[in-house]
Amino acid sequence: MRIAIAAILVLLVSGCRSIGYYAHVAHGQAALLHERRPIAKVLADPKVPQATRRRLELAIEARRFASSQLDLPDNRSYTYYVQLDRPWGAWNVFATPALSVSPVTHCFPIAGCVAYRGYFDQDLARREAAREKALGHDVAIGEVPAYSTLGWFADPILSSMLRWDDDELAGTIFHELAHQKIYVKDDSSFNESFASFVEREGLREWRSARNLPQPDEKGDALERAFTQQVLALRERLKALYAEPWTDEAKRVAKAEEFEDFRGRYLVWRDGEADGDHRYDRWMSRSLNNAMLLPFGLYDTWVPSFAALFEETGRSWPAFFARVRVLAKLSPAARTQELERLSRATVGAGYAGDPAAAGHLAASTHRR
Repeated sequence: MRIAIAAILVLLVSGCRSIGYYAHVAHGQAALLHERRPIAKVLADPKVPQATRRRLELAIEARRFASSQLDLPDNRSYTYYVQLDRPWGAWNVFATPALSVSPVTHCFPIAGCVAYRGYFDQDLARREAAREKALGHDVAIGEVPAYSTLGWFADPILSSMLRWDDDELAGTIFHELAHQKIYVKDDSSFNESFASFVEREGLREWRSARNLPQPDEKGDALERAFTQQVLALRERLKALYAEPWTDEAKRVAKAEEFEDFRGRYLVWRDGEADGDHRYDRWMSRSLNNAMLLPFGLYDTWVPSFAALFEETGRSWPAFFARVRVLAKLSPAARTQELERLSRATVGAGYAGDPAAAGHLAASTHRR
């Protein structure tokens, strides 16, 4: 019923093309809700593979920890399981003008404006990508193993989430529940940085509670370094597109920038990265503006939230109360306060959330 009401409200203010899109989204969400099973019943089924059983048991432990120790919503989200008939939960389509690094945005009644358009069907995502490309835009498609409905529904664990390691599975639960806790329309950077900090700090506490060592910082350092290179490329392209040149000259310079970036990557991979090949698959694709969009989205303000967490005595309830205050500020005032907090993290050990940004090189894993 809630899906139907939400869809009807959207259809009343949407054009014909949007009607078809929202019908698709409503149908896709309804299908997931129809197919979900309580994890307790899945675990009671002797036919469930042992590997799946172990992963779901871990998910339930992480779900309990999220509410009891991290002050995250205590609801039915992530207490259900859906075995998908496809490799991913959804696909996101990103697009930019050919000579811009700014995204083509899409605005929705609940989520606000975001830099992508999501689909439950890969063929529909490809059609949307083809439509954007026909308009002359740069396009990228990202796979989505998990996403949040912001508390509107009891989001299930999807089979696409079980392919991750233990940290990614638990961290994703923390991340998505953080979106349910606090969400600001039209501010993706704020929302994702907030959820990424909750994920990162939540994982630290989760591992400590399980008497596990903290993850090796080497991988985080490599991911941070790669992300910084991508962001530097995006800044060079932004400056290039602002030059008073002809479009043809800009296109030539754009191609040269991407080729130069490939060369920089190889030098970095075989030198500073000590031959680590984790980004080769992403680098093997045809690079364009749209592929750069997710980088930085998940970690821009993570240092700010880290500082805020310290200011509140590392108390989750006090931290969330302060984040709610931030969320109510005007965009300009909110940015000003986040910048102040970011400056306070100098030397505190937080330089963004490299894990979140790094995983985006392989896929767009959340929305």
